[in-house]
Amino acid sequence: MYVARSAALFLLAALLEIGGAWLVWQGLREHRGWAWIGAGVVALGLYGVVATFQSDADFGRILAAYGGVFVAGSLAWGMIADGYRPDRWDVTGAVICLAGMAVIMYAPRGR
Repeated sequence: MYVARSAALFLLAALLEIGGAWLVWQGLREHRGWAWIGAGVVALGLYGVVATFQSDADFGRILAAYGGVFVAGSLAWGMIADGYRPDRWDVTGAVICLAGMAVIMYAPRGR
């Protein structure tokens, strides 16, 4: 149950952070306006809130582990939202990052 809840929180955080950054990008770079930028800022703020719901109390560990989710999620977002096609090295790197995330978050510890 712990891993499933944690993974769901990481996925939600990724949607909020990557989506928020994408909205800001669209607002500024694609000239879609302040409403897009504002929605992005709200999503980015909610990302920070969601991260606090992880069971582990160590901020550094949570943020480091989330980095692996962010890498893979960013590639997936680019595929869905922008038609980006990752090459085998992008995919290999994302898998390595997710493996690192799993080690950081879910390795047995003596606490």
